[in-house]
Amino acid sequence: MLNGGKWEVYNPQGDRRVVVTKELPGKRWLEILKQAGCRVDICTSTDILSVEEITSAIGDSCSGAIGQLTEVWGDELFSALENAGGKVYSNYAVGYNNVDVGAATRHGICVGNTPGVLTETTAEMAVALTFSAARRVVEADRFTREGKFNGWLPNLFLGELLYRKTVGVIGAGRIGTAYARMMVEGHRMDLVYYDPYRNSALEDYVAAYADFLKSRGEQPVACRRAESVEDVLQTADLVSLHPVLDETTHHLINAGRLKLMKKNAIMINASRGPLIDEEALVYHCRNNPDFRAGLDVFEDEPALKPGLNGLDNVVIVPHLGSATIWTRQSMAILAAGNVAGILMEYPAWKGENSLSFLENNPPKAAPSIVNSEETGIPEYPG
Repeated sequence: MLNGGKWEVYNPQGDRRVVVTKELPGKRWLEILKQAGCRVDICTSTDILSVEEITSAIGDSCSGAIGQLTEVWGDELFSALENAGGKVYSNYAVGYNNVDVGAATRHGICVGNTPGVLTETTAEMAVALTFSAARRVVEADRFTREGKFNGWLPNLFLGELLYRKTVGVIGAGRIGTAYARMMVEGHRMDLVYYDPYRNSALEDYVAAYADFLKSRGEQPVACRRAESVEDVLQTADLVSLHPVLDETTHHLINAGRLKLMKKNAIMINASRGPLIDEEALVYHCRNNPDFRAGLDVFEDEPALKPGLNGLDNVVIVPHLGSATIWTRQSMAILAAGNVAGILMEYPAWKGENSLSFLENNPPKAAPSIVNSEETGIPEYPG
């Protein structure tokens, strides 16, 4: 056990053992596990652990684990966890496309995630990328640091004005909705969105905001649900991607669809890297210098496709969508709550709001177990 990295052990007298593959922010999450009688083994290495290294860490006695979206949790790891007496795994993320939930269920392992605390944080990162790309912030920052700024010029780093333009959102779930509202409210942008399901709440919100603007003597904004992805790409001045990643959305943005966009459009991806064919994006950005992109995630993360890091019209940051102190600490609390809840035989929380688990007297439930029905975990009655 505990090979392939540095490990620290907390509460060694605990009668349940939990493996955590990365150090997590804050302290409360660790207290949750300790109060549940868990010994907690934490990997302090920043290297991404392999399946073999995690299997070795699980060993022959392990009640549960908290892992990362950079790790592949499939049949091999869930088999090892089951054989070690494990009952629960929690992904330190809201998404879990790195987890084979079916394999976990077959091995009797509950799978948790951390929804409800990343929405505004991730939407804000998408906004940050939007304006960094539109106003050429990274280019201008580098130019200034290199001592090239010799005074104001009429044509220096001209960017795009987004005020009163059209924002396109593909995937109108919680994060896509939050981003849309930020752009519509903050910058009076019209909205066109595509989602397999109509988002009536978002449409009603934009309509109410339009009525407010009219009441103030201002031009109203508009909202329209598009019939297709192509409709959004052809219409919008700015497109932000927020769908789930599955076989239907892999390479959702490809060479053909990039050609549909306006020559000076902006593409933002703070969702999942494989939504975009990165090679096609590199080619498009090279041949359309007025087109801009902002990326928080990458197709072969952490690797970049050749040529991407040499493009001035692409802003790239290292997967920072949820990287605020409050959010990352809250994710740790929810992940620990999932593991502790299942080990203490609590029911599964099914409410929309998980913020109650951040308070001093949280519900006696596991905050978010995605396969609770399949694994026979009862629903919290409150």
